[in-house]
Amino acid sequence: MKKILLLLANGFEAVEASVFTDVLGWNKWEGDGTTEVITVGLHKQLQCTWNFQVSPEKLLNEIALEDFDALAIPGGFEEAGFYKDAFSEEFQQVIRHFNENKKPIATICVASLALGNCGILQNKKATTYSHPTSKRLAQLQSFGASIINERIVQTDHIITSSNPGTAFDVAFSLLEMLTTTENTQKVKDLMGFK
Repeated sequence: MKKILLLLANGFEAVEASVFTDVLGWNKWEGDGTTEVITVGLHKQLQCTWNFQVSPEKLLNEIALEDFDALAIPGGFEEAGFYKDAFSEEFQQVIRHFNENKKPIATICVASLALGNCGILQNKKATTYSHPTSKRLAQLQSFGASIINERIVQTDHIITSSNPGTAFDVAFSLLEMLTTTENTQKVKDLMGFK
């Protein structure tokens, strides 16, 4: 069984988290059965970007990072306090662990800024929220990343993406890294994706 750590910062976007639980959950029941997602946060109660709260299954201090095979991080909004958690030392230590062990790391939208902030995107191809009105690409570049203007950028074991609209594709890319292309196609077909 491949265990995926879904790391939730306060102020995360629920839809960006739910694609990981859905795609990897469909795989658990309808695909090859090898993926299990555990939601983890720094607080017992997390406020989503919009109007509801969630309770992660585990707190960060209750888990052993060695037990996990991949890391998934949804993005969120500064106004909702996302970067307070995402740029915290506890959060950064998790990212460094997965990077040092070359385990898959999948991020959606601005979650890639957490990777940049802890230094693992130095001279690596990456992207983040890329709308022309946004300062986020420049911020990612300031962390040393080589900006690639594509919807999704995969460099080695790291996936970054440019907006919430990429969420399902990122989750499927992670599934493919953890299983096979054939299995991923089967799950996509069952979920109604081409």
